[in-house]
Formats: sequence, structure tokens, C-alpha cells
Amino acid sequence: MAMSRNGAAAVFVPTATLRFRCSSSSSSLCVSVSSGSGVIMEKELQQLKLNNLNSPLLPSTSATRLLRVRARGRAQGQGDYSSSSSSSSDNDADTEALVPSLSFSWSSILLPFFFPALGGLLFGYDIGATSSATLSLLSPELSGTSWFTLSSLQLGLVVSGSLYGALAGSLLAYPIADIIGRRLELITAALLYFSGGLVTGYAPDLLILIIGRLIYGIGIGMAMHGAPLYIAETSPSQIRGTLISLKELFIVLGILLGYLVGSLEINAVGGWRYMYGMSVPMAAIMAIGMLFLPCSPRWLLLRAVQGKAPMEEYKQMALNALRKLRGRPAGDWASEKEVEDTLVSLKAAYSDQEPEGSIWEVFEGPSLKAFIIGGGLVLFQQITGQPSVLYYAASILQSAGYSAASDAARVSVVIGLFKLVMTGIAVVKVDSLGRRPLLIGGVGGIVFSLFLLAAYYKILSSFPLVAVGALLLYVGSYQISFGPISWLMVSEIFPLRTRGRGISLAVLLNFGSNALVTFAFSPLTEMLGPDNIFILFGAIALVSLIFVFLNVPETKGLSLEEIESKILKS
Repeated sequence: MAMSRNGAAAVFVPTATLRFRCSSSSSSLCVSVSSGSGVIMEKELQQLKLNNLNSPLLPSTSATRLLRVRARGRAQGQGDYSSSSSSSSDNDADTEALVPSLSFSWSSILLPFFFPALGGLLFGYDIGATSSATLSLLSPELSGTSWFTLSSLQLGLVVSGSLYGALAGSLLAYPIADIIGRRLELITAALLYFSGGLVTGYAPDLLILIIGRLIYGIGIGMAMHGAPLYIAETSPSQIRGTLISLKELFIVLGILLGYLVGSLEINAVGGWRYMYGMSVPMAAIMAIGMLFLPCSPRWLLLRAVQGKAPMEEYKQMALNALRKLRGRPAGDWASEKEVEDTLVSLKAAYSDQEPEGSIWEVFEGPSLKAFIIGGGLVLFQQITGQPSVLYYAASILQSAGYSAASDAARVSVVIGLFKLVMTGIAVVKVDSLGRRPLLIGGVGGIVFSLFLLAAYYKILSSFPLVAVGALLLYVGSYQISFGPISWLMVSEIFPLRTRGRGISLAVLLNFGSNALVTFAFSPLTEMLGPDNIFILFGAIALVSLIFVFLNVPETKGLSLEEIESKILKS
């Protein structure tokens, strides 16, 4: 130890590279610090110990861990430290620190994200394609069928068939998700997408068409349950928020793709068949991709702790899966540490409870707290007006004098592109700004935009640009808050013991409230008028803002086990 010119204590190392040994249950980054001068200030080490959360590579919780450095050697011109053996083993023993273990290969995490996210893209594609497919189905010249004269009820069944299927898929996922696992659930969803798209595309009559829509919808329900679950359980904690938010971006991309295919096929005879049929090759890609991905390591360990599988065998399978997901070599210490820490967490959670747990356990203790947070977010996501507000998009843009508003497809594409841009902003910022700031800022924007739309219809009708601005503000605010963050929080907030069932209930609540708002919107608008309906939505949005302030925690940088121990059990 010596004193530097400014009086700070210094640790001397030989023109040094300090190798930091890493320890974390969630990820693995081994940091090397090179010092050409051979001097590392002890004050700087203390500052790093307190402020290492400032690094974009390190989770915020690492600030609470001690950074311990032991270095021996002789710096240039200094005799305070004696030289030790030059072997690498001596260096490893002499230069040591505990920091979060965060290393992973980007190439190895790309496919485990991409193929589950295709489930979201296929959900969005159905939304976009249906908007044009219904126009094609109802046209005597373009439908290519003899049963184009559909009643409003029949058309409603075609449009909402996938929604009812999604509700059924959510109910199906509740009892079986933890049994079959996340990977097999997503393979099943892909096969349902594939068969539903085929049946719909080749439907000889209305009944078969509706059956195809229901089958496709069951795939939606299972995919929207399994995809965030798989991504959350296989992603490194420091980029988990980014990846799950990217899934929302895939949904928006799917909507745009549906609009694009619809605009290309809208003038073709039987074009609706091509619009729905285009989902088939994408579903095949998803199914094949999921076949080559490993199971979720956390799910494997869950089954072992539950006594449903051999402990040592499944522990080794989890270790192999984690190494594959992180792109690490066999025998790496970080993966073994992460698996051991997850096992400790699971065994502690199950120590005084039945292994399988009650079907009502989601409504008890920490799981109930998680359900209030996650369920509340997905409920407010729907009942604050999304996507009903967009019902007025065309008329608002037309009143502003934009010629593109005369073409519903083009208007939809413009709004979809804006949604895509704003979702991209959320994806970029969710792991740096955090979940709460985006939610609070975005929901605040939703409240303001809804009351502004109400004011437009009441007193500002001569200023159509106000309505256009309010509409875009609503869309943008939703896409940086409720859009991606709700599903992100749902996927990471539930304890591992009840995560499968908890997310299933959240998906069911989401699609159920979606159906409620969809069917109640028209009669409510007729009864209240557009000005009062926006006041109603604005009041609900204000309640949701208060809910976020009081109930939604910050989970940025925390591992799934840390969320359970530090937030749900606090």
C-alpha cells in the first residue's frame, strides 16, 4: 500500500490486469481492468464498490455487494509489494473480486428470444390481417364464395373467433403449463397456429371458417402465456426487460405485416384466404425453431424440486440448458453457481409446503401480491380504452383534412408505424430507465390525451389538430407504458412456484377484459356519446395511474429469485 500524489491510498499491481472472479445466481460477466500505470486508487475501488450500478452492464443490486481486490506484485519503480509467482494460477489466486456474473453470448440468446417472440408476431398478424379479410369476405366480387352475405352476428363470430379461442387457450394453460413446460407449450401453440391457419385459409363454409378461427385463437392464448414465461426464465437479468419488451415490438410488427398483406391481397378474388394462409409458414418456422431450443432451466429445476423428476438428472439437464442459452463452455463455474442458487431458492420456497401446491395458491401470500400487480396492469391495459380509442382514428384524421384518412388501410399503417417507433423507444429504455418511470410517464400521457380528446368533442371541434395530437399522444403513451411494460411485469413478478398459473390467469384476465371492452364499446358510445366515453376512459386511466404509484415496484436489474425474495416477501 502506498500514497498517491493526492493523498489517496493506492494498491499497486504489475502493469496490471486484475481478473475479477464472478459470483451471481443470475448472470455472468468477468470484468478485466487493465492499468498501464500499475496503480489503482483505493478510493476509486471504494467508489466502484458503491457505484458499480452506473455501469450499463451491471444490475443495480450489485451495488450492495462487496468488491474485494487482492493484488500482489511489483509496480514500476515501487517496492511496496513483493513479486509472487508469474503463473496464471498464482495470478488468479492473488487478484480476486466478487462482482455479478453477467457473461453471455448475444448470438446464443438471439434464437431463444426470436422463436418464442414469433408467437407474439402471429398474434399481431391476426389482428392486422382480419381488418382487411373482413372486407374481402363481405364483397360479392372478391369473396370468391356464395356465402358472402354475412349477418352482423356471423361477422362478429369471424372477427372475435380468435379472441374466444385465446380465452380457451388461457384456461387450458392454467392446469397444464407447469406440467408440459414452456418449450412444449410453445411448440403446441405453433402447431395450433399452423392448423388454424390452414383450416381458415381453405374453409369451404362459414362453420369451418369459425372453427379455424377458434383453433388459431387457442394458439394465441397458449403463445401469449408461454412466450413471456420462456423469455423471462431464460434471459440474463440485465437484458430481460429489453427482450420481453421486444416481444411487444413483434406484436406491432405482426399487425403491420397483416396490414401489408391485406393491402396487397385486397383486390384478389378470395384474397382473405391468402391473408389468413400467410400465417402457416410463419407458424412452421416457430415450431421447428422451438424444437431445437432447450427447456427452461428454471422449469427443469422446478419439476425436480416438486418430486416429479429425478433430481440429479434434471439438475444436469438444467445446467446443460443454461450453458447453451448463455453460450458458455462445458464446466464453467458461473452456470453451476446459478443452478445451485436457483435450487436453494426453490427448496426454501417448498420447505414448508406441499410440492405441487394448491390450485388456489395464486391467491395466497406472495403470489396474491404478484397477481394484484400483474393482473391490475393487464386489466387497466384494456379498460383504459385500448384499442377502442383507435375506433375514432379515421374520423379524427379525416376531420384534420388528411387525404390518407379516406383510405382506412393507409391510416392503419401510419398509426401502426408510429406504434412501432414508440415501442422501440420503450425497448431501448426499459432496462436503463426502469419499469416504473416508463409506466408513470406513459400512463400520465394517456390520462392527459383522453381528457384532451373529450375536450375536442365538447368544445374544441373547430381545432382538429388538437384531436390528431391527442390521438398520437395516446398511442405513443400506451406503447411506452401499458403496451410492453404490463407483459414484462407479468412475466417476472410471479414466484417460480406459481409463475405458470399466475401468468395464465393474467392472460385470461387480459383477453376477458378485452372482450368486455370490445362488446361494451358500441352501446356505451351510443348511450354516452364520444365526448363522455373519453371522459370515462380518462377517469379509469387516472385510477390506473394511482394504482401504479401505490402498487407497482421497480424490478430493473433484479434476478427472478431476487424479485421473489426482496419484493414479494418484504
